[in-house]
Parts: sequence; C-alpha cells; structure tokens
Amino acid sequence: MSERPGFSFLICPDMMLLRGQMEKMLAPYGDFERHVYWGDEEPPPKFWESLALEGLFGNPQVIVARQAQNWPAPVWKKISKVLGRGQSLAWPIFCLETAFDKGKPKLPAHIAKLRCLSFAGEKGWVWRNEGLTERNLPSHIQQRAKELGLTFDRDAFALLCTTLPPNAAAVENELARLALMAADGKVNNEMARLSGYGPDCNIFAVIRHIEAGDLAKALGEAARSRDAESLLFPLMAMLARDLRKLWQCRAGEDPHFHYSEAAAKKTLAKKLGFTGLSMAFGILCDTEWQIKTGRLPVAQALDCLLIELARLFGGQARIC
Repeated sequence: MSERPGFSFLICPDMMLLRGQMEKMLAPYGDFERHVYWGDEEPPPKFWESLALEGLFGNPQVIVARQAQNWPAPVWKKISKVLGRGQSLAWPIFCLETAFDKGKPKLPAHIAKLRCLSFAGEKGWVWRNEGLTERNLPSHIQQRAKELGLTFDRDAFALLCTTLPPNAAAVENELARLALMAADGKVNNEMARLSGYGPDCNIFAVIRHIEAGDLAKALGEAARSRDAESLLFPLMAMLARDLRKLWQCRAGEDPHFHYSEAAAKKTLAKKLGFTGLSMAFGILCDTEWQIKTGRLPVAQALDCLLIELARLFGGQARIC
C-alpha cells in the first residue's frame, strides 16, 4: 500500500463524482474518524485543532472541507501555514466545488496562488474533474449502464442523452429506475420516454410551463412531486443548463436542442434577450442563497422560484 497523501484537493463541481472519488481514495487505508466542515461558515476551533493534529497515538482523522472555495483569503492563508508544518494523524481533504471554464477550474485568485495547492499538485495530491457536460454525458451514461448490465435501443439512448441533465446523481437515479423496469437489462424506447428520473411529477413539463409563462400549470405539475426538495434541486440544475443554452443561442452560437423544441427555444432566447436571461440567472442564484441561509424553507423557495420565473418568461416582468 502506498503512503497516503499528507492532504488532498478534490476539484469538481459535481457532488456525486466528488464523493465517489473521495471514497475511492479512502478505501485502501481502513477506517478513519471523519469530521466535515462547510465553506459557508468560518472554521470552528475544532477544525484548527484537528488540522494541527500531530503525534503517533490517537485515532487517524479525515477532515473534509466541503465548498471550501468559499472560505476567504485569511482562512486559506492560515490553512496553508498549518499544512506547511506537516501532519501525521490528520488527512485534510479540501473539496473545491467550482465550475470549470475551458478545461480549467475557476478558482478564486487567493486559492489558485496558494503554496499548499501548488505543492499538492507536485506530489500528485490534486484530483480535477470538470464534472458532466453535454459533451461527456453520453459516455458517462454508457459507462454506468455497462456497469449496471444495461443495454439500449439506439433511440432510447439518444433520448436519455437529450433529456437527462449533466448531473451524476440524476443519471444514477434514472439508470437505477431503468434497471428495475428492464428485467432482461434491455432498455427500449418506451422505457426511455417514460423517464421521470427523480420527482413523481414531470420535471420537463414544469420547465415547459415556466417557459410558456403559465404559472397555474407549473404549480399544478410541481404539486405532484413527492416533496419540494426532490423537485427543487434537480429543477434548478436543469433550468441553469437551459439558461446557459439560451444565452449561447442569443450570442449567435448554435447549442444543441432536441429537434422538437429547437425553434421555440431560439424564439424564447430572442424574446428574453441578455437582460431577461440575466434576470433569470439572478432568480436562480437568489433562490439558492435563500435556502442556504435558511431564510426560506425549501417548499416556499420552490413556489417563489416558479412564480418569479413564470412571470419573467411570460413577459409580466419588466425587461429593458
């Protein structure tokens, strides 16, 4: 068994891919006492005590820092200083859950310049993965399907690649559902068309109603979900993907849309313009902030999201 890293950086925007890599890293080294901290809050004293843990006795600890890119420069400066001393019991794992641009993670400048990050890179202690994209989504679906013993009719596979969001959890949930439906492991076109991948409601219908500005139908379809949380987060991920495509379309690019909706999407992009699309992105960001800060419960945040977006897409919000 090779010597474990002194500390690790996992850079990936997809929570499930990141978690899978972490479990793969930890598996060869047995049980660790785990402590998880979040970048939305300043590290507590317990974090600094664990980070500086030294000696030959005691329980080995894994210190997992989620969303660590949100910590400000002074915190990272202190972390880098502590890491420079070396540890024997603690294994810090810093999760930088940030988006990639042109194959490179968009890290805050104060993190990108850290000595501890460059040192970890030299030692091979940094794992980078841009997550799922429209480009690599088909190969990921194919690989996971193969591991689960699933095969597809050609049209069924194409439909899944078009409808599933580039999110590892969504892919995993849908393939698990299809594995139950396909007794012989063969996924046909009808099974793929019945894709519901998470919520009981039709999430694609919710998006269509929002983009049509039909609030009543959007709220009615959303009410069929098992609970607000099972709908809200996948919905936000898919809306963000759609908004990025609409932005590309408005900028003169030619993003891939399903043939049945391409014309309507291009018309919508022209109608909203950059200002309207910026407002829609702002609504998504505000919804996430309201939830993370505890200002709104998930159910209320879902209703507000539907109301504001339907109003915007329906032309009732002022776009200038």
